[in-house]
Amino acid sequence: MTRSCTAVLLGLVLVGCSGREATSPASDASATEPVGGPSAGTPARDDDRAGQPRIVFLGDSLTAGYGLDLADAVPSRIQRRLETEGYAYQVVNAGVSGDTSAGGRSRLEWALDAEGGRPEVLVVELGANDGLRGLPVSQLRENLEAIITTARGRGIDVILTGMEAPPNYGAAYTQEFRQVYRDLAEAHDVVFVPFYLEGVAGIPSLNIQDGIHPNADGTRIIEETIWRALEPVLEKQDR
Repeated sequence: MTRSCTAVLLGLVLVGCSGREATSPASDASATEPVGGPSAGTPARDDDRAGQPRIVFLGDSLTAGYGLDLADAVPSRIQRRLETEGYAYQVVNAGVSGDTSAGGRSRLEWALDAEGGRPEVLVVELGANDGLRGLPVSQLRENLEAIITTARGRGIDVILTGMEAPPNYGAAYTQEFRQVYRDLAEAHDVVFVPFYLEGVAGIPSLNIQDGIHPNADGTRIIEETIWRALEPVLEKQDR
């Protein structure tokens, strides 16, 4: 997929990243509840994971799992992948549908301090709603940088996932928006995933009926994208 095509498709993708969360099974769950349980909307805390190091996913509807059974949300898939691969970590889904980078920043301390101890890894998936609303790129940069520096200041490894802005605000805005993620990843030396929805955005068979949010097949692809970034971080910690 070309970059220009990706940007056009994101004009549709971003529409669904705000609002309508009341109809989402996953968004009814607690934003800081460990995930991976077998039933939709009932992510009961698994006592077997008590005391395990935590991985927190801080994001919007793309993290929360809008329109999906909770088990199909990306954080839930990562929890199962960890167990399959023999890693003892507890994943926390701190995704809230409709959240902007400012909303994620306002929830950060709560997400990091939730019961279970200090996280080892923070996966940041924010910005889609900033782009949808045409919010100033300077605000996106400031909020993401605050999230990164706060987490890094606590000794938490950060994985930053990139997002695209819709094309209707002009090429300059789109390019500046995209560059924020790259600049922050380089400046703070964090693990970087250039595009959270790579291989999924704009493909009808990989999205739910709204054509916007990933379906179960789509989140399988995102799982692979995130896993490629996450596993080296875990291997470094486990050495």
